[in-house]
Amino acid sequence: MKNKIKITIGRQFGSGGYDIGQKLAELLGISFYDKELLVLAAKESGLNKAFFEKADERSTQGLSYAFSVGLPYMGMFTPYTDILCNDGLFKLQSDTIRNLAKKQSCVIVGRCADYILRDDPNCFNVFIHCPSGIRKMRIMDKFKIKEDQAVELMTKKDKERAAYYNYYTNKKWGSAMSYHLTIDSSILGVEETAVYIKDFILKKQID
Repeated sequence: MKNKIKITIGRQFGSGGYDIGQKLAELLGISFYDKELLVLAAKESGLNKAFFEKADERSTQGLSYAFSVGLPYMGMFTPYTDILCNDGLFKLQSDTIRNLAKKQSCVIVGRCADYILRDDPNCFNVFIHCPSGIRKMRIMDKFKIKEDQAVELMTKKDKERAAYYNYYTNKKWGSAMSYHLTIDSSILGVEETAVYIKDFILKKQID
């Protein structure tokens, strides 16, 4: 590919967004990042990875909570209150995402990457959704849980993701206007949805 392309994927919980992103990266021969971003952000900032995990895609209960229960620093700097808040975490993670985008083509799942890379002309933003019934079945199968537990988990995760995205971007999570492409993964399935997105992006690159 002539230019470094970045593809960000927002997704409803249980929609297959992770698997689609992974397959898409494979099809394009580029790197894939989901929770790997937490490891990179921890390494670059000097914070323990557990701090990032506690506040991952949540707009409340961030690093200050993790510090209060005794999670250690990896120690490159003295802990300050502004670093231990969710806004501090968001800045550190945003820096990591921007650094990645400068160096390589990649697929990034979640974490407001579409907003963070909004000024990058080679960034394409996708949102994956799916009917709740299909998502419920996928969640039950993946986590080996009962129907009521799957519905509860699905509702909780979607609320967390929406709150996080809306807070940091001042946009609406899942709204078509926030993305270049929104797609129902139940129509084509995981693999063919990834192929469809790949073809869409490559066509845009040619245009």
